[in-house]
Amino acid sequence: MLLKQLFLAVIVFWGTGIALASGNAPENVPQSTPAITKQSPWQFEVGISAGRPTPIMLNAGIGYENIFFRVMGGGFHLDADKYWVGFRGSLAWKFFRELPFSLDLGIGSGYSFAKAPNQINKALNRANGKRFVRSYNFKESLDISAEVRANIYGVFTQIGIPVHYFMKHDEPTVIWQIGYAYDF
Repeated sequence: MLLKQLFLAVIVFWGTGIALASGNAPENVPQSTPAITKQSPWQFEVGISAGRPTPIMLNAGIGYENIFFRVMGGGFHLDADKYWVGFRGSLAWKFFRELPFSLDLGIGSGYSFAKAPNQINKALNRANGKRFVRSYNFKESLDISAEVRANIYGVFTQIGIPVHYFMKHDEPTVIWQIGYAYDF
């Protein structure tokens, strides 16, 4: 269900981006003649992505020339023993900035935490009348990673390989995200 909603959100963002991009064409220049415009050195982006270790994240980024800074964050809370949260930030060098395809290489850092109920441990505590074990499972990580991001017409994939963990518990070996980011 969550993946279906993410896919629908990516399609809506992509369609909106195409509609806004086609509305920016100059009116007095014939379509067969390419318009000569000076591209701004500043670039901004907003988007949504799904991946690991944080399932859904909102993305925002700002870039000047080929240097790009991005932040991602997301969280979900159902009850005291069922939630997740994650934040990531990265600084990257953007290759092929003027093309619809771009490739970013950089370094990033992130924190993620997830907590889920453990029914077996809850039953064990109820049977003994005392709390002997935690009634939940959790995962937690804080890392620095090398990152690669490929982007074509706003649809992107990002892969990070952690090079150092400051804090780890069931840490992932590969951090990945896939989603859509609208550039303006």
